Amino acid sequence: MFSLLTSLMSISTNIFATPVKAAFVYVTPIGDHGWTYAHHNGVIHLKKVLGDDVIITEVENVPEDSDSERVITSLARKNDIVFTTSFGYMNPTANVAKRYPNVKFEHATGYMPSKNVANYQAKFYEGRHVLGRIAGGMTKNNIIGWVASFPIPEVIRDINSAFLAAKSVNPNVEMKIIWVYTWFDPGKESNAANALIAQGADVLFQHTASTAVMTTAEDKGVFAFGQASDMRKWGPNAQLTGIINDWGPYYVERVKAVRDGTWTSADSFEGIKQGMVKFAPMNQKIPTDIKNDAMKAIIDFAMEKVDPFTGPINKQDGTPWLGAGEIAPIADLMGMQFYVEGIESQFPN
Repeated sequence: MFSLLTSLMSISTNIFATPVKAAFVYVTPIGDHGWTYAHHNGVIHLKKVLGDDVIITEVENVPEDSDSERVITSLARKNDIVFTTSFGYMNPTANVAKRYPNVKFEHATGYMPSKNVANYQAKFYEGRHVLGRIAGGMTKNNIIGWVASFPIPEVIRDINSAFLAAKSVNPNVEMKIIWVYTWFDPGKESNAANALIAQGADVLFQHTASTAVMTTAEDKGVFAFGQASDMRKWGPNAQLTGIINDWGPYYVERVKAVRDGTWTSADSFEGIKQGMVKFAPMNQKIPTDIKNDAMKAIIDFAMEKVDPFTGPINKQDGTPWLGAGEIAPIADLMGMQFYVEGIESQFPN
């Protein structure tokens, strides 16, 4: 009887007699030390926690075009769950999921769920708010530069959040934005950083994957923020701090759900409170008052006391968006396609 109960308990907690096969699709190299590097670190955590209960496949440098659907299809044939980790994989993921209804799919930063497709992303804009407050206090020229990838809602949200935060501590601050239309191209990223510095920017943000912006900032003697992971190695003097994306616990949770037969499609949108958005150590060059202000903001987010998009806020053309005390609806954030008032750069078409 004891043996039978033990067997039944084993079945109930692990319906997979063999390890869960999990695949991850990356848009840039694992060695980018940014976006994909952070996902890869999450996978390392997954393997560390689940051990022999998971078999992992990672495919890097998959472009966001028809080739991605081919790659996702090949992985769906061999795996129980497929994580597609870039916005441009949204439609290919949806297409493949329809053909493989018994496979689970998880798409990062997307908004097209279905019975076997879940969406997950982080509230990066909370982290950008914290960085924006630091940038507003640290800039001497009152000019902040941003090397932007693609004008998708995630990137637009981050730009607006950082600008509003910087403006709240420094009313004279300006933000200049250059779109490079790539996730990973060190040459283009460096050229954009140099162009922003030439325009007077002395604090740089990036929403691209390589360390080129950081190394350029280090070379030119300006400040910058790391993207997705700690980039201090490439800018020991330049990096003020940076956002660290911690995907590991989420990957463990979702693969466990597949293993245990409890996986369901869901939208995950976690931030500082849940630990999905973390921060690199703060540079000793940051004055105590600015550092304390940033730490207070982090604590406020952890306690859900603040929201970066709390009115009154107007759109770039001056039309009202949020009234006094009004918090942005989630639908507005997910589909954001406008700059807020005060950003002078032309919105990309």
